[in-house]
Amino acid sequence: MSYKIGLVGKPSVGKSSFFNAATMNDVPEGAYPFTTIDPAVGEAYVRTDCAAPEFDEECAPNAGYCEDGKRFVPTKLVDVAGLIPGAHEGKGLGNQFLTDLNEADVLVHIVDFSGKTDAEGEPTEGHDPRDDIDFLEEELDQWYLGILRKGIERFETAHTTEVELEVELAEQMSAFGTNKDEIKQIILGEGLDLDPDTWDDEDELELARAIRERTKPMVVAANKLDTPEGQANYEEITNDPAYEDVTIVPVSVHAEKALKNAAEQGVVDYVPGDDDFDIVADVSAEQEQGLEDIREFVTEFGGTGVQEALETALFEELGLKAVFTGDSGLNWTQGPFPDVFLLPQDATAEDFAYHIHSDIGDGFLHGIDCRSQRQLGKDTVLDHNAVVEVVTTN
Repeated sequence: MSYKIGLVGKPSVGKSSFFNAATMNDVPEGAYPFTTIDPAVGEAYVRTDCAAPEFDEECAPNAGYCEDGKRFVPTKLVDVAGLIPGAHEGKGLGNQFLTDLNEADVLVHIVDFSGKTDAEGEPTEGHDPRDDIDFLEEELDQWYLGILRKGIERFETAHTTEVELEVELAEQMSAFGTNKDEIKQIILGEGLDLDPDTWDDEDELELARAIRERTKPMVVAANKLDTPEGQANYEEITNDPAYEDVTIVPVSVHAEKALKNAAEQGVVDYVPGDDDFDIVADVSAEQEQGLEDIREFVTEFGGTGVQEALETALFEELGLKAVFTGDSGLNWTQGPFPDVFLLPQDATAEDFAYHIHSDIGDGFLHGIDCRSQRQLGKDTVLDHNAVVEVVTTN
């Protein structure tokens, strides 16, 4: 499977610009609401250490690419239609937004930390980015709440006493990729009984929020942090105890796009995600000053933040790991280290085999750790950046 990262947020905050910077695709950009009507899907990349240098090899990727010892692994990026308050009630492009959103495994919420766009995406001054963080979470919570209440109604109108609450709720909310065991765990984790008659409105909202946080984890991309207003807001919000559980990544989409364009034109030597770059061509004094301004930002914040936001979403919020296909005898038939896959944190050697192909999984005998030459049973949980040869009858 290919994991999908959904870019969300109100209009005019830089979602399409982030999408373009991450994928270098040409999606329309504009400082007006609903620039994106249909969700744009593109290929972005997340980095992991390439395993090839450990084996004195040079990798030959089937997908993605490798640069300076970093393997860039493809992932899907979805730029979802602009959101305004009231989307869960169908306002604006609300219904379309929520439908498109459900295709994503994890969300990156693009927020204008400069405070120069209001709740509707119109130009303003002094808007508090916290309002944007809150409004998106509240919209999603209300969306989940509406679906949760339909599940409660199904349970209460069931004509048998053998129906289990978690089964009914999981079926109603199956589009979110949850199941009855997870739903039961969340209900009990919220300190609730498995009886909705004992719940009040606040209990239902808190339960909806807990299910949303579990099934749609989110990273806030604090965009426009290359402005004084953005940096002031970032410092204030990251020191606000009310937001200590919110994952916030400092971002300058402008800096990432500028560096990638300059790299394509042979002006700079820049690897996406790096915290510095080299100017390798003659530039005007004005261009040089612009690049030095960008250098000051990426040095201070450890990069432009675009790569970090994507990698935080997949590796930290979803807890994914990278696993390389290997050959224990280093007898490569298609070039060294052709594939690396992103898998769930608890993925086993057998899961890896099935991820490669169902036939390989069906014939799985064992795996081989190509570093230690140790045999791996089907239930062996793989480490991040493991290199594994699968031995199969197929």
